[in-house]
Amino acid sequence: MARIENRQYLSMQKNNHLPKHIAIIMDGNGRWAAAKNLARIEGHRGGSESVDHVVSACCELNIDYLTLFAFSTENWFRSKEEVNLLMEMLSQALDDKLPKLQENNVRFDAIGRLWQLPSDVQKKIDRNKELTQKNTGTRLTLALSYGGRSEIVDGIKKLIIDVQSRKVDIAEISEDSFSKYLYRSDLPDPDLVIRTSGEMRVSNFLLWESAYSELYVTDVLWPDFRKEDLEKAIYAYQHRERRFGRTETTI
Repeated sequence: MARIENRQYLSMQKNNHLPKHIAIIMDGNGRWAAAKNLARIEGHRGGSESVDHVVSACCELNIDYLTLFAFSTENWFRSKEEVNLLMEMLSQALDDKLPKLQENNVRFDAIGRLWQLPSDVQKKIDRNKELTQKNTGTRLTLALSYGGRSEIVDGIKKLIIDVQSRKVDIAEISEDSFSKYLYRSDLPDPDLVIRTSGEMRVSNFLLWESAYSELYVTDVLWPDFRKEDLEKAIYAYQHRERRFGRTETTI
């Protein structure tokens, strides 16, 4: 897509058709590093810089919710060395990025099987959530040790417990009521899901929540993703018609 001129994007902001919730599958760190003959961990470091740029951009654009797929349940099967390095980077990032979150009025959150993370990471997640809970700007959610199927299974387990304890009547279970058993029932479904690196799959990310999300795939590798790339995705979103399975006459 051609570069969006500033004046064109300014008018795009004014039409008030910005996505409320953007979710991003951050892909391409390894390929970025390989293309530069660097170790894979350097790709992850480059990806961490992109997180800073995108969070700042969402704050500037007044995006209410930003969810980033940071570490999947499948990522645990990578080499022990890489997983340990990623956990060390995550632990350090939770320390280093907290002042910037506070400065930008960002509320921090996390979803996933967080109990599988190292104890120090869990403590820092809880600390950052607590220290930013009163912030009123963009709500940043990291999906950590996260899988869409796992989220649905975990939700079903909670629902079964409530059915067995007679807190819930099976006949009253609906899509809306089941949604309350997902990791964060107060998060709205994403309007726009962005995938970097050109791969055409959702990779087990927000399977329930993204049923009617608009998908945007870019060939840009995540460490190279910047505000301009985010703007292109938003611009594409704004020129689509969301029907949610209905026709024009029923919207």
